[in-house]
Amino acid sequence: MPALNVEFSDRELEDLRQIAKERGTSMKALVREAAAADIARHRALQEGAEEFRRFFAAHADEFAAAFPDDEPAGASEGRVA
Repeated sequence: MPALNVEFSDRELEDLRQIAKERGTSMKALVREAAAADIARHRALQEGAEEFRRFFAAHADEFAAAFPDDEPAGASEGRVA
Protein backbone atom coordinates (compact mmCIF):
# COMPACT_ATOMS: atom_id res chain seq x y z
CA MET A 1 0.00 0.00 0.00
CA PRO A 2 1.39 3.44 -0.85
CA ALA A 3 2.49 5.59 2.09
CA LEU A 4 2.95 9.28 2.73
CA ASN A 5 5.32 10.99 5.12
CA VAL A 6 3.82 14.13 6.63
CA GLU A 7 5.67 16.72 8.68
CA PHE A 8 4.04 18.35 11.69
CA SER A 9 5.20 21.05 14.05
CA ASP A 10 6.07 19.94 17.57
CA ARG A 11 2.79 21.42 18.81
CA GLU A 12 0.72 19.68 16.13
CA LEU A 13 2.41 16.38 16.83
CA GLU A 14 1.77 16.70 20.55
CA ASP A 15 -1.87 17.59 19.88
CA LEU A 16 -2.22 14.56 17.61
CA ARG A 17 -0.72 12.31 20.27
CA GLN A 18 -3.14 13.67 22.87
CA ILE A 19 -6.19 13.31 20.63
CA ALA A 20 -5.23 9.77 19.62
CA LYS A 21 -4.74 8.86 23.28
CA GLU A 22 -8.12 10.34 24.24
CA ARG A 23 -9.84 8.40 21.45
CA GLY A 24 -7.98 5.19 22.17
CA THR A 25 -6.56 4.95 18.67
CA SER A 26 -3.21 5.20 16.98
CA MET A 27 -1.89 8.42 15.48
CA LYS A 28 -1.77 6.70 12.11
CA ALA A 29 -5.45 5.77 12.34
CA LEU A 30 -6.35 9.27 13.56
CA VAL A 31 -4.61 10.99 10.66
CA ARG A 32 -5.96 8.48 8.13
CA GLU A 33 -9.53 8.95 9.40
CA ALA A 34 -9.16 12.74 9.23
CA ALA A 35 -7.87 12.54 5.66
CA ALA A 36 -10.65 10.13 4.65
CA ALA A 37 -13.28 12.44 6.16
CA ASP A 38 -11.84 15.41 4.28
CA ILE A 39 -11.81 13.43 1.03
CA ALA A 40 -15.46 12.47 1.58
CA ARG A 41 -16.42 16.12 2.26
CA HIS A 42 -14.54 17.24 -0.84
CA ARG A 43 -16.28 14.66 -3.03
CA ALA A 44 -19.68 15.58 -1.60
CA LEU A 45 -19.04 19.27 -2.31
CA GLN A 46 -17.94 18.48 -5.85
CA GLU A 47 -21.03 16.33 -6.43
CA GLY A 48 -23.27 18.99 -4.92
CA ALA A 49 -21.74 21.70 -7.09
CA GLU A 50 -22.16 19.56 -10.19
CA GLU A 51 -25.80 18.86 -9.29
CA PHE A 52 -26.38 22.59 -8.79
CA ARG A 53 -24.81 23.36 -12.18
CA ARG A 54 -27.07 20.78 -13.86
CA PHE A 55 -30.14 22.15 -12.08
CA PHE A 56 -29.25 25.75 -12.91
CA ALA A 57 -28.56 24.90 -16.56
CA ALA A 58 -31.86 23.05 -16.84
CA HIS A 59 -33.72 26.03 -15.37
CA ALA A 60 -31.64 28.91 -16.77
CA ASP A 61 -34.56 30.43 -18.65
CA GLU A 62 -36.70 30.39 -15.52
CA PHE A 63 -33.97 32.08 -13.50
CA ALA A 64 -33.47 34.66 -16.24
CA ALA A 65 -37.18 35.44 -16.31
CA ALA A 66 -37.45 35.63 -12.54
CA PHE A 67 -34.35 37.82 -12.12
CA PRO A 68 -33.97 39.85 -15.33
CA ASP A 69 -31.94 42.60 -13.62
CA ASP A 70 -29.28 40.04 -12.71
CA GLU A 71 -28.77 38.79 -16.26
CA PRO A 72 -25.45 39.78 -17.83
CA ALA A 73 -25.69 41.77 -21.05
CA GLY A 74 -26.21 39.47 -24.04
CA ALA A 75 -26.93 36.42 -21.85
CA SER A 76 -30.37 35.90 -23.34
CA GLU A 77 -29.08 35.75 -26.92
CA GLY A 78 -29.68 32.30 -28.34
CA ARG A 79 -31.95 31.36 -25.47
CA VAL A 80 -35.48 30.29 -26.30
CA ALA A 81 -38.05 32.04 -24.10
